[in-house]
Amino acid sequence: MIKSWPCIQTKTTQSYRVFSVRTDTVRSPRTNLEHDFYIIESKDWVNVIPLTDDRRVVMVRQYRHGSREVTLEIPGGLVDDGDTPERAAQRELMEETGFTSTEWIKIGEVNPNPAIFNNHCHTFVAQNAKKISDPEPDQTEDIEVVLIPLIDIPELIRNGTIDHAIVITAFTHYFFKYPEAPKKP
Repeated sequence: MIKSWPCIQTKTTQSYRVFSVRTDTVRSPRTNLEHDFYIIESKDWVNVIPLTDDRRVVMVRQYRHGSREVTLEIPGGLVDDGDTPERAAQRELMEETGFTSTEWIKIGEVNPNPAIFNNHCHTFVAQNAKKISDPEPDQTEDIEVVLIPLIDIPELIRNGTIDHAIVITAFTHYFFKYPEAPKKP
């Protein structure tokens, strides 16, 4: 049976704006040897599948520095101190797209990568999303808002146009919850 590894020591080794890195020294219960593991500590994340009345998904195109590519994604971001995941989702939708909704449904929560991250990502659907203002991205974001028919999402995932793993996970949650959704209306 797999057992937990006792933590001998934990120390923060580096801190950045959106995450920090800690080093955990742990002992293997099988070998009794100590090993260092590096953990990325981050606040929880949220993402939102905003759906308009005519079954289009409000998405964003933005440049991503990790991949050095422009990606097609759903709105999302960090849960700030004092925020609930739902409140963070509402804020991110408004800031990135200028859309809002009064109908919010949490459809999933995942551990993005338990090998190195300590956080979770919460996924919400914003039904009947409506544009009420211009987007207000922060100074480190350049965002283009695009409306994509919901029926086109599975093909955009299949052909690699949507390749962000957490976005694909969000749509997986959505299509499990609403299996009829990708069919023609």
